[in-house]
Amino acid sequence: MSKYQKLSKEELKEKLTPIQYKVTQQNATERPFQNEYWDHEGEGIYVDVVSGEPLFSSRDKYDAGCGWPSFTKTIDKRNVKEKLDTSHGMVRTEVRSKYGDSHLGHVFPDGPKEEGGLRYCINSAALKFIRKEDMEKEGYGEYLW
Repeated sequence: MSKYQKLSKEELKEKLTPIQYKVTQQNATERPFQNEYWDHEGEGIYVDVVSGEPLFSSRDKYDAGCGWPSFTKTIDKRNVKEKLDTSHGMVRTEVRSKYGDSHLGHVFPDGPKEEGGLRYCINSAALKFIRKEDMEKEGYGEYLW
């Protein structure tokens, strides 16, 4: 059994801000260039705001010019699942956390070719940032570099 778990609806409403709840639980998208991490440059990792699952590393973050945090890959493929999304008249690949089942954003095939060609376009509201210097004490020491 994983140490990362989905919370009950009541726990989610207590823990999350309204925008975090709308994004992670109702598949909403926050506004571009008006979110916490779109231009964040600190060293560390980004985890699921709901479950704490490690999702992305600052080493793989880049400025895609889209207004949301963008990453070339996940920190641990086992913590992310992909799902076909045909909403809004588009065909996209949705990205969700495996254990928390949080809507994170979408992955597109237009990322940097030299880094594998993917762009994980992620909502800041779905993420919590763990600074590199806090990773060990927060239980993420295995992801230190």
